[in-house]
Amino acid sequence: MTIIYIEKNMNHSDANSIASTSSGFDQRDGFIWVDGRLVPWKEAKLHVLSHGLHYASSIFEGERAYNGKIFKSREHSQRFLRSAEYLNFELPYSVDELIMAKDKVLEASGLRNAYVRPIAWRGSEMIQVASRNNSTHVAIAVWDWPSMFAPEERMKGIRLDIAQYRRPAPDTAPIHAKSAGGYMIATISKDLAEQDGFADALMLDYEGYVAEATGANIFFVRNGVLHTPKADRFLNGITRQTVLEIAAEMQIEVIEERISVSQLGHFSECFLTGTGAEITPVAAIKESLFNPGKVTQLLMQKYDQLIGK
Repeated sequence: MTIIYIEKNMNHSDANSIASTSSGFDQRDGFIWVDGRLVPWKEAKLHVLSHGLHYASSIFEGERAYNGKIFKSREHSQRFLRSAEYLNFELPYSVDELIMAKDKVLEASGLRNAYVRPIAWRGSEMIQVASRNNSTHVAIAVWDWPSMFAPEERMKGIRLDIAQYRRPAPDTAPIHAKSAGGYMIATISKDLAEQDGFADALMLDYEGYVAEATGANIFFVRNGVLHTPKADRFLNGITRQTVLEIAAEMQIEVIEERISVSQLGHFSECFLTGTGAEITPVAAIKESLFNPGKVTQLLMQKYDQLIGK
């Protein structure tokens, strides 16, 4: 079964208040493409005993469309398939078929600038840890989502707490899959950070080195040089890879290394990268303060040019 979600006419207010509305995505108007046909949005149902709900056998992607074109759509689809392999999924679609499906739902949505969410999960044939007899389902959602952080907060730099949970070791979980299970501790950490007045939380790896934020990678600047954690203990984001490509073109030196919390005060600039975050300056991590300086501003400008923003 393949489901394509189409959300039309969601304004900026709608996008920023999704979490706080009593009528979530299941009560919106529009249509959902199910097994080759469009059905009314509210009638598209999944069974409560779906394996993906109980055992986190679910993978997803986060993508953005700018001016009617999905940024790095092929790279996202390739990662989507790799994530499926990590979780022993067998997706019934090729990269090209996924790209075509995303373009189709984006066109149907009527949106030029949008967030795109492909997701795949195991169905309800078996409700036990084993999943070998479960079917695989794929969905693609499109909606208007201008920014992960409030625009005024993003431009002056956000504040990060330090999460109590750490990223798991590479030999304890499929850390290179973009999977639902991998975001459990991220959700807890971001919720707690927001409760304490922070915008997000910095997550450490299993040895206590800097890893990433809850849904974005992290970079630092010292003396004009970019420093970022080695992406061998967390998901190597596509936006992160894009920033590294831009830095190489601009001949900005990059050092990928283990970074300890005690080193944070040695850096002058800090920013997050991700599909939702794009490039977001960081003003503080606990007591360590940063300024959105020249390197961060140059990279933001180059990134905005690249995506046609």
